[in-house]
Amino acid sequence: MIEIPQKPWTLGIEETLERLDVSAEEGLVDEEVKRRSEEFGPNTLQESKGRSGWMVFLDQFKNLIIGILAVAAVLSFAFGEWIEGIAVLIAIAVNTIIGFFSEYRAMKSMKALERLATSDVKVRRGGRTLELPVKQLVPGDLVILEGGDVIGADLRIIEASKLQVNESALTGESLPVSKSVEPLEKNTEMADRQNMLYKGTSLTRGSGEAIVVATGMQTELGNISALAEKAGMEEQTPLEKRLEKLGRQLVWVTIGIAAAVAVAGFFAGRDIRLMVEIAIALSVAAVPEGLPIVATVALARGMWRMAKRNALVNRLSAVETLGSTSVICTDKTGTLTENQMTVSRIALNDRKLAVSGDGLETRGEITEDDRDISIDDEPSLKELITVGLLCNNASIEKSEEGVTQAVGDPMEAALLVLGAKVGLDRDELVKDLEEVREEAFDPQVKMMATIHK
Repeated sequence: MIEIPQKPWTLGIEETLERLDVSAEEGLVDEEVKRRSEEFGPNTLQESKGRSGWMVFLDQFKNLIIGILAVAAVLSFAFGEWIEGIAVLIAIAVNTIIGFFSEYRAMKSMKALERLATSDVKVRRGGRTLELPVKQLVPGDLVILEGGDVIGADLRIIEASKLQVNESALTGESLPVSKSVEPLEKNTEMADRQNMLYKGTSLTRGSGEAIVVATGMQTELGNISALAEKAGMEEQTPLEKRLEKLGRQLVWVTIGIAAAVAVAGFFAGRDIRLMVEIAIALSVAAVPEGLPIVATVALARGMWRMAKRNALVNRLSAVETLGSTSVICTDKTGTLTENQMTVSRIALNDRKLAVSGDGLETRGEITEDDRDISIDDEPSLKELITVGLLCNNASIEKSEEGVTQAVGDPMEAALLVLGAKVGLDRDELVKDLEEVREEAFDPQVKMMATIHK
């Protein structure tokens, strides 16, 4: 039996490897992987019990007004009011069909997205480097990390080279966090554990190696998932509360109307059966058959409009919740903004130069007073851009579709794009100006440096 470290950030690298009984050079052997896989299970989060098609269908009837309409339909048929009863049933059917198909389609789309959200990971096993699905990771696996990787388990870092991680999924901090390998105090908060990587986060740059210390529901993300699963029933939306309140009021109104008519007819000497029929007819008429349809259609239309903008809504009521929101607290970077920067101006001594092109588009020109500027004629401008390219850890590349993608700090990516606009490439520059070492970014002096031959 291996000993899973409870606070792995407090341990040194050698002690972590010893407790998990693994060699940093060889990794786990196949027999040990199989044993640990049987002991700890697959590296997946426990799926919450999703709603079946029948549950989605039945949810359409969990509405007091729908219940009142159903009672009204039954009473209408009981007293021979066939047209009224059929009309009420049609109203219920239309409301149910619209709500069911809108929610069921959204639910299927969400499930399809979950199936797509799978990734592979590089591990060292038996001295070989393998690429495996994340769900096959076990405690003690040695994971090889590169910029852009999504972290599939909780890891203790054993090697780090310029490693930075986006931990916004857990901590809410959108800026990349630098990582190291030194042990930390046991009471260190999760956001400050610089020698740990957590499931659900992603590497923005750098490389390294780490050892798996927790998988599946034992990870920090698994703990959050378990807490969310234990949360109480979903709170009703403002619209649902108002409809529920209206439904209760209608119950009392219809009862009052029926009682008043029956009592008045009784004292007037009218036929009791006739008075009861009239009271029931008035009660049915007091129920707004079209209200559920209007509410459902309005919410469904909101869901369809959001779907056209690539935003999926799992429940109709969520549309109304979003519409009732008055304040949204959010970190703007990557949420309200694209997490991209663009060089648009260059201050060169007493000159101001303009740069065209937006985002990661590598086509653009440098101009001064509407006159094109060539870097071959501007030694100081060329030197400025060259320094920006060399003192840089980001990378940009074009996919098969021709869209430029960036990995790394947005500001550094913007400098690479600027270089591409004037025909300078960092990889080509480094061939002539070989990088000797880097002084990592220091938050105290707010600078980094690279040293070149």
